[in-house]
Amino acid sequence: MTKNLKEIYKKLEALRRPERAIGSAKFFQSHPGGYGEGDTFYGMTVPDQKALAKEYFKLLTLEEMAELLTSPVHDIRITSLMMLVKRYEKSRDEAEKEAIVNIYLKHTDYINNWDLVDTSAHYILGPWLLDKPHDILFELADRNHLWSQRIAMIASFHFIRKGQYKTSLKLAKKLLHHKHDLIHKAVGWMLREIGNRDYKTEYDFLKKHYKTMPRTMLRYAIEKFDEPIRQDFLQGRIL
Repeated sequence: MTKNLKEIYKKLEALRRPERAIGSAKFFQSHPGGYGEGDTFYGMTVPDQKALAKEYFKLLTLEEMAELLTSPVHDIRITSLMMLVKRYEKSRDEAEKEAIVNIYLKHTDYINNWDLVDTSAHYILGPWLLDKPHDILFELADRNHLWSQRIAMIASFHFIRKGQYKTSLKLAKKLLHHKHDLIHKAVGWMLREIGNRDYKTEYDFLKKHYKTMPRTMLRYAIEKFDEPIRQDFLQGRIL
């Protein structure tokens, strides 16, 4: 183990907050049957995680970041993802960016809660795929794996920010009848983000699908609509 890796493990350990960890375990549903079942927590604060990521993203190798990403501790995994995001954003080396993407895709089993996905997917996978085929997102969406499916949907947020909606809408349609509310929320969120930029595109999509989509998805999608239109959707009056 290198000096830098030893240092960051020591600092991570020093930032443990046992009482806060109990709350984190409840919040991220690590109980049996929860979506984060079996996960463990240090109880670190987000500012502490960001500070460590900023300090070490240049000091650690990508292999060392990948090692951190396999940790059983949630806080260590998210700190690793924050480092990978910063390394990707600062890199001018396409080969290094590709290596980061490969690490990301190889370790999707460890990106296994909504905060881990939302902290990383549209900062790493989205930018990498912007001017490339998006096939991998549909492969992820087709997996019987909640977090891969959320990664696919949230990665497309980068395309939305660039005014490209086609992939997000296709993914939304593919995941429209998913059973888990964390996918309902992700799809609804991305539809809302499309609507924030192109109201008609979101409206037209919802007009076709709102009567069969999960209620949570619809509520997320129409959150920013004017109240009369929002109520028309909720009451099924849009024809």
